[in-house]
Amino acid sequence: MSKHILLISYDDRLLIARRTLLEQEGYRVSSAFGFREGMRTSEDGPFDLLILGHSIPRADKEEIVRAFRAASDAPILSLWTLNEGVTDGINYLAFSDTPNKLLANVAAIFARRSSASA
Repeated sequence: MSKHILLISYDDRLLIARRTLLEQEGYRVSSAFGFREGMRTSEDGPFDLLILGHSIPRADKEEIVRAFRAASDAPILSLWTLNEGVTDGINYLAFSDTPNKLLANVAAIFARRSSASA
């Protein structure tokens, strides 16, 4: 069974590109554009991973993380920029500079989860 990823972004072009990239790797992806859609879609789990785009404002990220954490202990990967602070509840931070790095980060997160549960 493929891993189910929730992808939330405020940049529709990046949302579509990342979703396509992850689906081509065999992941099942639910994507959401913006805060409200992200909050609604987060209720459609369970998810194996939440990925938050770098364009999400910090206050919105904090609210999304709180809501997601109330329902799930799945890891959260936040794509971020240098001037962004760290949000509590996020397990992994990564620069969102290339598709290959995104895929490598996702694969590494799932590999860690598999080895920890074995």
